[in-house]
Amino acid sequence: MRTGILIDELGVGFDAMTAQAREAAKLGYRTLWVAQRGGWDALTALPALGAAAPGAELGTCVVPTYPRHPITMAAQALTAQAATGVPVHLGVGLSHKFIIEGEFGYSYDRPLRHLREYLEALHPLLRGEKADVHGETLTAAGGVNAPGAARPQVLLGSVSPRSTRLAGELADGVITTWAGPRATGEFVVPTLGTASRVVSGQLICVTSEVDERRKWVEETYGAAANVPAYRAILDREGHERISESVLVGDEETVLRQVKSLEDAGATELLVMPFGPAADQARTRELLAAG
Repeated sequence: MRTGILIDELGVGFDAMTAQAREAAKLGYRTLWVAQRGGWDALTALPALGAAAPGAELGTCVVPTYPRHPITMAAQALTAQAATGVPVHLGVGLSHKFIIEGEFGYSYDRPLRHLREYLEALHPLLRGEKADVHGETLTAAGGVNAPGAARPQVLLGSVSPRSTRLAGELADGVITTWAGPRATGEFVVPTLGTASRVVSGQLICVTSEVDERRKWVEETYGAAANVPAYRAILDREGHERISESVLVGDEETVLRQVKSLEDAGATELLVMPFGPAADQARTRELLAAG
């Protein structure tokens, strides 16, 4: 199974991000991913990370669609691809109602209709063609003049049945969050189709302090279990709390958990290390050869 790693952008300086990229490339990670979580801009950061880690592929996980028109998104993605000269994996997604309406002031009405129209516009733009979408939620009538830029693959941040089916139709695959082997094998892969990419994003910690690490996850991310999309995927996995979904334990335990994801049909592992610095170092080193 192909393995990439999240470059942590939360509350760190940009120099720290590029240092993470250099270390990850030295360890052998094939893809460096950057999230869009209210800090540094993920797409803008890719060329700098690419310069710090020559040859590593780059991805976003994920950029919300609502604040960026598809023409703008396509221009940024094609610019990043051309500037780095390596494959760029464009992860996009709806985000959540409380963010899109509460922070940005956009309507979150009919999100699946919006997503379909967005992808219908984005794909021709990434191929160097003009978009001609006059939909119910957006209009995109124009193109991006980016000679020589290769088409980035589009991955949809998805955990719901309808968005996963849409990804199978209009994207190259999905990036999942909180989905373990049961949800991956029994829901994501059958819904998406086996020919598509399944990038399995996982919080992972190699540690001897399992209870303490799960406690930290619950304190930090526990409220995510109340977000409808995440609640649904946890229910499919048979988990009540977010902390039950993380991969945590010694090296053998974590490798066994990773193997179960691969057996369930995940094509790629997106490693999101957590815990104290020593635990994170153990995690990065253990999974680097994947």
